[in-house]
Amino acid sequence: MYKKLILLAASGSLALPAQAEKQPPTELEPVIVTSPLPLKQSESAMPVTVLSDDELRMKTGHSIGETLKDELGISSQSFGPGVGTPVIRGQAGPRVRVLSNGIGGNDVSAISPDHTSSVEPLLAERIEVLRGPATLLYGSGAMGGVVNVIDNRIPGQLPDKLLGGALEQRFDSTSDETSTAMKIEGGKDNIAYHLDGFYRHRDNMDIGGRGIDTANVAITDPSLEVVDNPVGYLNNTGAEAISGSAGLSWIDDFGFAGASINNVNNNYGIAPDGTDEETVQIAMRQNKYDFKSELNNPFKFAKSLRTRLGYTDYQHTEIANGDPGAFYTNQTYEGRMELTHQDLGPLRGVVGFQAQSSNFNAIEKLSGDSIVPRSDITSYGVFAVESFDIGAVTYQLGTRVEQTDIRPDGLAGLSYTPVSASASALWKLDNRNSLNLAVTRSSRAPQVQELLSDGYHDATRSYDRGDITLKEETSYNLDLGYRLKTDWLRAEFDLFHNWASDYIFQQRSGEFVDQDGNPCEEGCVPVVSSGQGDAIFKGYEAKLIMPMLENRYGLLELTLFSDYTRGQFVGGGDVPRMPPLRYGLQLDYNKDKLSSFLRFTRAEDQPHAGDFETSTAGYFLLNVGVNYQIKAYRDANLMLFAKGNNLLDQNIRNSTSYLRNFAPEAGRGAEVGFRLSY
Repeated sequence: MYKKLILLAASGSLALPAQAEKQPPTELEPVIVTSPLPLKQSESAMPVTVLSDDELRMKTGHSIGETLKDELGISSQSFGPGVGTPVIRGQAGPRVRVLSNGIGGNDVSAISPDHTSSVEPLLAERIEVLRGPATLLYGSGAMGGVVNVIDNRIPGQLPDKLLGGALEQRFDSTSDETSTAMKIEGGKDNIAYHLDGFYRHRDNMDIGGRGIDTANVAITDPSLEVVDNPVGYLNNTGAEAISGSAGLSWIDDFGFAGASINNVNNNYGIAPDGTDEETVQIAMRQNKYDFKSELNNPFKFAKSLRTRLGYTDYQHTEIANGDPGAFYTNQTYEGRMELTHQDLGPLRGVVGFQAQSSNFNAIEKLSGDSIVPRSDITSYGVFAVESFDIGAVTYQLGTRVEQTDIRPDGLAGLSYTPVSASASALWKLDNRNSLNLAVTRSSRAPQVQELLSDGYHDATRSYDRGDITLKEETSYNLDLGYRLKTDWLRAEFDLFHNWASDYIFQQRSGEFVDQDGNPCEEGCVPVVSSGQGDAIFKGYEAKLIMPMLENRYGLLELTLFSDYTRGQFVGGGDVPRMPPLRYGLQLDYNKDKLSSFLRFTRAEDQPHAGDFETSTAGYFLLNVGVNYQIKAYRDANLMLFAKGNNLLDQNIRNSTSYLRNFAPEAGRGAEVGFRLSY
């Protein structure tokens, strides 16, 4: 059964339930599915985040970014409650590739911060976040990392019963949100199937103060006249989403082959600017068709051959005051093949090929004016990742070469050849201590909107301008880490320093124009331009876990944590939208079928906002949660859970958000739910 692959583990800062016994059972480490070779979490020379089982259920949020935002080094680039994409060590968008079962989501969430990801955490069985050499298997330029959301849509192993499944129901008081998710799966003989779906509905979101920071808005948008600034809630932040999937596999001794189909529709609002002039909704639709296979020992020199093919038909319309505005479409074919070769002496590894072809277009729907010209984008890449051991040190080397071509209508074609490489080493000093070191060269081609945008964008209320002269972006990343694991103490500490050449960014230019791009005096919108410059990123992540109490009354553990990222341009100035310094503590209490936590986080001010941006104030965040397992009937299990979020009701401005002056994070609220699995 697939779930047998998902080994129970303590991951992140939340410990999984443990039995309070004199001799507790040995923890089983998770095997990193996204890694090119079977790899335990402690065997990775780079920081790895794994969420699964009860821990994932407790942390699941409205978006993939919100689900991961409490993990070390990870934040959420929110754009109101409808959108949240991952930010890893200050990197977002195209520098963090979000995968669905090992293949790209191929929506347009990396194009602009107002576009939500089509990858849904509510249906996930497991989420993995990787950095270092393994990221080269999935794309170039993943300076931040790779986020793989795994939902077993195409079964890879035969279940042990004909009918199984799960039903999950949630309610969140901050927006009166109800969400329902269910799956049905099983198999017999050589056939396995999977069905899943979810429905989510929410109203306007409660917040801990005023929605609009009028003082900062006066700095960034001096012509904006705020006439509506509600207290305690955000207008136009409701949403409704529905999705369904079906998958079927043939499984035999040779391996498996299967296919799936998925449809998702998501309609969500963007928090208004307070002028009462424009209300924006985004209506998103995506159809996805996938094929997946894995052959065991297909050739004499191969251990396995894995294949993925996918077609994604994505579109969304930004609806301003009931009229269609910006209209984005993206039809993408993506295929990849990975061959795990037989060991060549000490070498164990994977080689592969990946191809992607997209048809991208962004227009103003009513006028037909182009925001980004229709473009054919093709990318071909070859990659290899190899591991070997010398004494107590495990080395891993990776390389990837890509060819990317962009052919926009009416313009000359653009061509790029990014080359990326990585090397890492894990030195196990003894059974308790280990050191890890990784060096990565990561290169990426500019994205089509960074190059060619020229038009008014309804949801961001800005005039976007690209720069066709942008060059490839290249970063050199150094990561040093230390791990300690004893009976009474676990510690993790990571330092990183990244040098980015020709770093591409989108930033306010200080210019204001009308919606046609002409100079104006009234009704002006800010210009957001693509730029490029050398930058340096540095920071750390640290975590310390120690038991405070372990006896017949249960297990109480204390976790101390902190993370920090600083981004600066070499020529002077700050990289915009960096996360602040965070630190805090978490208490986890577990006894038998009961698991609970209390997490207190302090985020400091973020004064390094970047040119034409505004700083954000620090905040305190207090969250609590509890879940309880019940043996319902025969093979059925029931988990009841409850969470209290932002119990201090802080008015939190997220420094990584483009919309932080108009849309703070959710205020005080409670979330309750259950998950029934069979």
